[in-house]
Amino acid sequence: MGATILPDLGTEILIPICAVIGIVFALFQWFIVSKVKVTASRESSPNVASKNGYNEYLIEEEEGVNDHNVVAKCAEIQNAISEGATSFLFTEYRYVGIFMVFFAVLIFIFLGSVEGFSTSHHPCTYDQTKICKPALATALFSTIAFLLGGITSVISGFLGMKIATYANARTTLEARKSVGKAFIVAFRSGAVMGFLLAANGLLVLYITINLFKIYYGDDWGGLFEAITGYGLGGSSMALFGRVGGGIYTKAADVGADLVGKVERNIPEDDPRNPAVIADNVGDNVGDIAGMGSDLFGSYAEASCAALVVASISSFGVNHELTAMLYPLTISSVGILVCLLTTLFATDFFEIKAVKEIEPALKKQLIISTVFMTVGIAIVSWIALPSSFTIFNFGVQKDVKNWQLFLCVAVGLWAGLIIGFVTEYYTSNAYSPVQDVADSCRTGAATNVIFGLALGYKSVIIPIFAIAVSIFVSFSFAAMYGVAVAALGMLSTIATGLAIDAYGPISDNAGGIAEMAGMSHRIRERTDALDAAGNTTAAIGKGFAIGSAALVSLALFGAFASRASITTVDVLTPKVFIGLIVGAMLPYWFSAMTMKSVGKAALKMVEEVRRQFNTIPGLMEGTAKPDYATCVKISTDASIKEMIPPGALVMLTPLIVGILFGVETLSGVLAGSLVSGVQIAISASNTGGAWDNAKKYIEAGASEHARSLGPKGSDPHKAAVIGDTIGDPLKDTSGPSLNILIKLMAVESLVFAPFFATHGGLLFKYLQ
Repeated sequence: MGATILPDLGTEILIPICAVIGIVFALFQWFIVSKVKVTASRESSPNVASKNGYNEYLIEEEEGVNDHNVVAKCAEIQNAISEGATSFLFTEYRYVGIFMVFFAVLIFIFLGSVEGFSTSHHPCTYDQTKICKPALATALFSTIAFLLGGITSVISGFLGMKIATYANARTTLEARKSVGKAFIVAFRSGAVMGFLLAANGLLVLYITINLFKIYYGDDWGGLFEAITGYGLGGSSMALFGRVGGGIYTKAADVGADLVGKVERNIPEDDPRNPAVIADNVGDNVGDIAGMGSDLFGSYAEASCAALVVASISSFGVNHELTAMLYPLTISSVGILVCLLTTLFATDFFEIKAVKEIEPALKKQLIISTVFMTVGIAIVSWIALPSSFTIFNFGVQKDVKNWQLFLCVAVGLWAGLIIGFVTEYYTSNAYSPVQDVADSCRTGAATNVIFGLALGYKSVIIPIFAIAVSIFVSFSFAAMYGVAVAALGMLSTIATGLAIDAYGPISDNAGGIAEMAGMSHRIRERTDALDAAGNTTAAIGKGFAIGSAALVSLALFGAFASRASITTVDVLTPKVFIGLIVGAMLPYWFSAMTMKSVGKAALKMVEEVRRQFNTIPGLMEGTAKPDYATCVKISTDASIKEMIPPGALVMLTPLIVGILFGVETLSGVLAGSLVSGVQIAISASNTGGAWDNAKKYIEAGASEHARSLGPKGSDPHKAAVIGDTIGDPLKDTSGPSLNILIKLMAVESLVFAPFFATHGGLLFKYLQ
């Protein structure tokens, strides 16, 4: 065993300080963005009022010209997008708040009933010589942790949306100076979201652990069992954010594309299109708020899974605080590494040409991974004993600190590999997407065939990367190794979210440029920013799915330990029926989410057609469309349609655990994990490829692309149809699936004591 180099006091100082540094850095980036083209002067431009009694203006300074009409239009559009996004999220959170209260009561009742709501202490499960706190205490503190996780997830998504809507018009106006200045505004804004989310998640978890420790004292097993509610709360909110936001954005996007681009042959984001504001709002509530909540959920769950296993290993048994908080220390160092990495994009190097945008974003991934590898080595050396034991299904496994370093590092590098493979299959700089674009020559059918084939093929290398990560990490440190491998993949979450949020911000900036009537040259710059952002968004989804696979397996292992399962035999009927039903669930879930997008898009298409047909002068640009009705259609549809998929995910573990027991539930978790990861990667990459194939034709940057265009040509229309099919795949079903597999696993972990005690009613009755 042996002591750690870093003392306990050092750990207790390091973690909160790193979190505070992350928050301060995020606020500093926000401050810099707020300085861009903003003045409180009352004289420059009329009628653009902001809060606190001042007028806020976005001033153009390109070539010495101040076109206040265009600038005021940008501010007006930004305000409309921000108000629409805020209104939707508040509506969504009201419904989700009701669910949170209901589910919190359920957690308390189910976990409290494990010992008949007894308040008496009992011998610990893993060490009968020690006395542990009553199950009722675990029920209460798990409920509190669930609420804290849910609230933190909601705040993470909301803050991300606010900075994104705050930055989009500023990015547009900076594009009038140069593409480099616009890039920096968009990237800094993405960094605000990344650092706020990473730091807030870490700080709230650290404070929660310390507050719970006041009551639990030496009962670390009970303490970290209660902490698992934090991960459940985070993922529960992420599910509704992802599904609701995904349905919202894709209903508007599909409606806008099908009528505007295909039927009316008008540009994307044309202000004459009634669905265009709803489309831009959707980018923020789906791709920003949804993704933020999603990755926060992954981080919270990976941390909880590692802490649960560690609490019944030598770290917890011997009360070694520094070693116990190793997962949080990794995340703390990750914030410092990402801070340094961000400076390479914003301060150390300057973007001067369009072709430098995508390499700059890719370098962020490489630099952060290399630096983080060094950071993990240092943390493993100073925060772990040279040797220790890890709980492994009933026995303690001897592990060395260098082995745990390899577990984290293999997860970190697997994330980078998944990111670059995702980029290869979704970027129009490479042959797979160019082949999909070329297939549009013969119509939409061949485009769909090529896109589906690309998505299926893109699964191969990421699955091998995940498989190698699992094998290495499990061989060295059992399920704890898998959990810290997931944390390794998520350790650069601040950088990953920065480049991910950059995409929707750039997309909105392009939309504002189009709606404000800016020149073609400005639109080309924002399109270049958007095309790079499209690829980075796909990379972000790849990270989210890869980490979800590792997190789910780690949670599965923690569930097995907590439910006292030592082996899962797939040849027994109880397990096999769970396995085959679990493998079916991602298909059922995808069917529900895609049909929801289809139903909402149908209403949107009908409304957009109605407005074009009945509003005189709309096509000529002399009349304004009714944006508000389209926003309402998306809002109503997404709120209504997010409930059935959410219920499917949340109720399945409860029904299976209560009626069929923990063995069948373990089969369901394994089946949904294996099946869900494949579908999620395939769906996300297929949709991303179709989107960038369309943009490849529209940009016309090469001779091959020009031969397929221009906009409005038959190949372009075929590409738009492919993109429209891919939209719900890449932005609704695909990203939501990684929450499905995580959420079912963490929910099973939280309710494991109840299922182990009272579950399997059907089999008990049949016997």
